[in-house]
Amino acid sequence: MQILFLVVLGVVQGLTEFLPVSSSGHLVLLGRWFGVQETLFVSILLHLATFFSVIVCLRKEIWQLIKHPFSDNAIKLYIATIPTCILALILMPLVNKAFMGGALGFCFLISAIVLLSTDIVSKKRVSVEKDITIKQAIIMGVSQGLAIFPGISRSGATICGGILSGANKEQTAKFSFLMSLPIILLSLLMEIYEISTAGQVISVNVLGLVLAFIAAFIIGTLSIKMMLKVTQKTNFRWFAFYLILVAILSFVF
Repeated sequence: MQILFLVVLGVVQGLTEFLPVSSSGHLVLLGRWFGVQETLFVSILLHLATFFSVIVCLRKEIWQLIKHPFSDNAIKLYIATIPTCILALILMPLVNKAFMGGALGFCFLISAIVLLSTDIVSKKRVSVEKDITIKQAIIMGVSQGLAIFPGISRSGATICGGILSGANKEQTAKFSFLMSLPIILLSLLMEIYEISTAGQVISVNVLGLVLAFIAAFIIGTLSIKMMLKVTQKTNFRWFAFYLILVAILSFVF
């Protein structure tokens, strides 16, 4: 891959992994429009970069989870991950077809509708829960599982699921990003397994990969900080309008 395209992939990954606009959907669009597909090795590097973004931004919360692996918050994180994994396994055959791009526009529209609905409902509701409850963790886990389809935002689905179930906005955003860690890690392991079993010869542009990694990490870190602030105000409408525009473009082109 050319250096410029790799950097673009890094920027897109960093922005869309944590903003509620769907990273997988945007990468499918890029592949369709420019005829260049992200390789598994590139995907691994970019996922690793955003993995480190979460660790940097939520290092205090993560350290507490490491020190207390059986605390209430840790158990809720485990519980949230279970429905995600179950749904991912059940829906995988449909997801493989979705990655061909046919349903992409509709998935972008679904994300936009969810964001707008949450924006409207949250203005009329006061969140009273200080911590995420087990019920809310399950709802967010189910939301994350459904967001396996390209075009449906993982962060958008989980944050909206938490807010609509009455969770505290700040805690919902942090929990959403913590939920991404086991999923990103599992994705990395699956991609590494696919490369090792396929016996592919990896040809890389080292400079391009380094720049892409740095771009994904820096922009991913900024995106997380941005979403933590946006979620407190529940101002999702501009992301929704953007997704509607992207959906129209995906239908036309």
